[in-house]
Amino acid sequence: MPTPGQPLPLTRTAPPLRRGSMTPRPWSGWWRGLLAAAFGRAEAPLAAAPWAPAAARRRRRLLLLVLACAAFGTAVLEASAPAGARDAWALAQTGLFALLFAWVAAGCVTALMGYRSLLRGDRHALHAADVAGLPIAPDARTAIVMPICNEDIGTVVAGLRATCESLRTAMRHDGAPEVFDVFLLSDSSDPALREVEQAAWQALAATFAAAAGGPAIRVYYRWRQRRTRKKAGNVADFCRRWGRDYRYMVVLDADSAMSGEALLSLVRLMEARPRVGILQTAPRACGHDSLHARVQQFAGRVSGALFSAGLRYWQLGESHYWGHNAILRVEPFMRHCALASLPGKGGLSGAILSHDFVEAALMRRAGYEVWLVPDIEGSFEQPPPHLLDELQRDRRWCQGNLQNARLIAEPGLAPVHRAMFVTGAMSYVASPLWLAFALIGVLPWLAGGAVSAPEDTGTVPTAALLLWGLTLALLFVPRVLAVRLLLRRGEQAAYGGTRKLVASAVLEALLSALMAPVRMLAHSVFVLGALTGLKLQWKSPSREATDVGWREALARFGVSAALAVAVCAWWLAGQPAEAWRVLPMALPLALAVPLAVLTSRRALGLASKRHGWLLTPEESRTPAVLRAAWGPARSDDVAASATPRPVLRGAGVATLAWGGRGAALAGLALAGGVAMVLPRPVATGGLSASDLAALRIVMQAQSPAAAPRVLAQRPLFRFTRVSGGPVVGDPPRARRTVTSI
Repeated sequence: MPTPGQPLPLTRTAPPLRRGSMTPRPWSGWWRGLLAAAFGRAEAPLAAAPWAPAAARRRRRLLLLVLACAAFGTAVLEASAPAGARDAWALAQTGLFALLFAWVAAGCVTALMGYRSLLRGDRHALHAADVAGLPIAPDARTAIVMPICNEDIGTVVAGLRATCESLRTAMRHDGAPEVFDVFLLSDSSDPALREVEQAAWQALAATFAAAAGGPAIRVYYRWRQRRTRKKAGNVADFCRRWGRDYRYMVVLDADSAMSGEALLSLVRLMEARPRVGILQTAPRACGHDSLHARVQQFAGRVSGALFSAGLRYWQLGESHYWGHNAILRVEPFMRHCALASLPGKGGLSGAILSHDFVEAALMRRAGYEVWLVPDIEGSFEQPPPHLLDELQRDRRWCQGNLQNARLIAEPGLAPVHRAMFVTGAMSYVASPLWLAFALIGVLPWLAGGAVSAPEDTGTVPTAALLLWGLTLALLFVPRVLAVRLLLRRGEQAAYGGTRKLVASAVLEALLSALMAPVRMLAHSVFVLGALTGLKLQWKSPSREATDVGWREALARFGVSAALAVAVCAWWLAGQPAEAWRVLPMALPLALAVPLAVLTSRRALGLASKRHGWLLTPEESRTPAVLRAAWGPARSDDVAASATPRPVLRGAGVATLAWGGRGAALAGLALAGGVAMVLPRPVATGGLSASDLAALRIVMQAQSPAAAPRVLAQRPLFRFTRVSGGPVVGDPPRARRTVTSI
């Protein structure tokens, strides 16, 4: 292991091994966990912390407010029901409504708590300002690990290089010791892509090992030959090989970028609080210019800040871990957070996909605290550039969160983390439950009965209007409070001014409302797929803002859009007075294809930015780390999007048996959902224009003369693995041995 300040030998991809143990503990399972709790064999309770009494009060307050909202909404629903109409279907609808209304209320109450804490402060929370200027011990060695798998190398390398540059600058200004090492942990399966990764690593290692530019940062590269357990397995593999060398580990995603000040603040907070096991930042979404991405960026920056602060308010030291842009204490992570596979067969068994929530729960079970620190500036990630990529990501998250629900009864877990497993699953189960609620509501009409009294024909019932109003209030109050908070703080200039801020908030709400039914139908299909064990395709989302083509959107949403139009026409032909029952859901589904295409357009996103719509502070005054990270890659997005890509030439035709209105409507929902999960066309082989542009910048930073030769002819090294031996390199002009561990 090179000592701090010692230049990195460029013939070594990784430091010497110092193996450690990371052995998973078998899960007790649902029934054994319940029996252990019933007979008092659960593990010892967690030690009380100074913040625990405040957390208990806040959680009771949250629960009472949510139950009160749910009770009021359910009472309104019950009061509107006709006398003697309390059959089994009506009771089922009431139960579903109570559950779903409580779910919506929980989000609103969390945002209210966040508004209060941001307005008045929170003396129990952790703040980066509390440790400003605290010296960092020379032995507080920290590994910055970035797991990657078949990624857009240009974007990845640009973000990692910008992070390292910002860190070196911050260390030089702060006088911090050289305690950081960087690891690029590759699971890439494409040999050509791995060669480019190696070339990029050589350039980064040479750049940041040189002491002339400031403090040295050692950059390493590791390629896993056995790709097991995806990202969690990649991080665990690093811990077993080199975890004993480090006190802390900062985990990044392939689309992450962090400022040096943020990284130093994380280390200082960990040094000041020895019982903290995980510190999670609240990453700001930015880096794409498509309309869809800019809507997500604006929503996360405005109302998302309230939700992050609200979560911190009632979770305190038992918070979430989102798997990236966070720092972990390595020794307890290795000892307590290894993940065993879930027993059984099907989609909810096997390797745990949403590992981050489970690792947070295990860290807390071991007696360490898990904190969310949303006030740390300089933590960034990229949002999905368009709706198709967002749904692809959600499919993975859906299956992972449903898996986690199997661990609710595990002995020793904190009640808050059990609740997180429930809410994580509910984030996706809520969609089919809303769909079931809507279907139950029209069952009387489908069965040939009346849905309203004769005098109400042609009008929306008052009770329905009231319930819609209550639901919309719970959904929109956080947005209103977020805008009000920005105005009270005088921060509206960074969002384009008061008028543009308010107008952007309205635009974001309208677009979110249009996309909600599309997401709901997709999530319903994802839940069905996870429960039935349909195979999950694990693929990283796009890191480039490429436009969605009309054929691509038609392949994904065309069937469901056509069926939505058909069911609207069918419904209105039979009962035009009941249009209010289907239009709020069917109209957005009918518009799904143009919605997906137009919101993916970078041109529309840039036009909205020029006119001051959906502005965020990161766009008004871009931080240096973002300019360095995604400026080079984004500048070539237009060229990358012009590269021909294969498209699906056809889609299956669904034939529905119209044997009854109920059967037809159920068939429509299923057939429409199938189109949502058709595999996306994937281009294989070669590198995008963005990859080549960003890699060229990195190579020229090391040796401007070498970059054209490397990119135009062939990679620096051709790597082959010799059984039982090192990786042998075959450079173009001279033979060189590259040691890989």
